[in-house]
Amino acid sequence: VQLQASGGGLVQPGGSLRLSCTASEIIFSGNGLGWFRQAPGKQRELVASMTPYGSTNYADSVRGRLTISRDNAKNTMYLQMNSLKPDDTAVYYCTIANRFWGQGTQVTVSS
Repeated sequence: VQLQASGGGLVQPGGSLRLSCTASEIIFSGNGLGWFRQAPGKQRELVASMTPYGSTNYADSVRGRLTISRDNAKNTMYLQMNSLKPDDTAVYYCTIANRFWGQGTQVTVSS
């Protein structure tokens, strides 16, 4: 299974981005999904997750600003990012069941 992440870029503080992650196979059903991020010099951290049943959970630092979602018909998961802050700058990785990983997409929040 290959995951292709996209949607990163440079955005000003307070701006929005939507990350996408498309799987090469039908695999979302029955598996948990997640978005991690890794900033320079820091450990990779989980920012958002979704159980196979659709329940979501978020890191305290992003709750209320980031939203994870999925479209099973498109084999695609999303991370809607609003009210972005410079501290959100990182490479963002999507994962299915912590087993399959996307290649990472850079998000830079800067004025």
